[in-house]
Amino acid sequence: MTALAIVLGLAIGMIVGAVGGGGAILALPVLVYVLGEPVGPASTASLVVVSLAAAIGAGALARHGRVCWRIGFTFAVPAALGSLAGTVASHEIEGSALILAFVPVMLLAAVLTWKRAGETGGDGACPEPALDRTVLAGLLVGLLTGFFGVGGGFVIVPVLSVWLGVPFRRAVATSLVIIALTGVAALASHLLAGSRPDLTITLTLALATGAGALLGTQFAERVPQSLLRRGFAVLVGAVALALLVDVLALGGPPGR
Repeated sequence: MTALAIVLGLAIGMIVGAVGGGGAILALPVLVYVLGEPVGPASTASLVVVSLAAAIGAGALARHGRVCWRIGFTFAVPAALGSLAGTVASHEIEGSALILAFVPVMLLAAVLTWKRAGETGGDGACPEPALDRTVLAGLLVGLLTGFFGVGGGFVIVPVLSVWLGVPFRRAVATSLVIIALTGVAALASHLLAGSRPDLTITLTLALATGAGALLGTQFAERVPQSLLRRGFAVLVGAVALALLVDVLALGGPPGR
């Protein structure tokens, strides 16, 4: 089980480092269906995994000056507040319903990522979007983060680039900063609510994911962004469909 967690963690981390998010979309199903964690503790563990990976990836990209720090912090504050409300809501919902609600979010993320695959990914200057747009985006993403126990990067990157006009490579780097900050806030709320993941599995997967994030940031420099986005879109769509089949036809995930 430990060896499997290391391999899967490296793969998840590479995705986080390469495309600025998506790790928790994969971490949550891996923890539940492969490593045997109940949905509730798994959502908490996924926050540990993705927050650490995002922090490591953000540090690597920050050295290149790609992070839009003002946007990142302005986005992260309302996102952290939203994550608290999302966490409260998630503990009122049964595990299968939580997974079922997660599926359309994943499919939407896959479609948006695929549609943006042909866009050029430059390193233009950081924009100065209106404060209300940034705050609203952060609040909505925070609700998603707390509710599903995810980092939100698969939504943050499209929001930053499409809604706030951040160049793609900067959106990836800034997304990782936001994920790390909001993930820690959501993690704290999950722990205060009494969720306790398996410590050994969580730390093993988190450390492997952190190492993978470093590899992912280097890998992304050598691969066309359009190829990375399309591959990520296909992977997220496939996982969403697998979860849908499991919940509707195979009895759903283990109990919370």
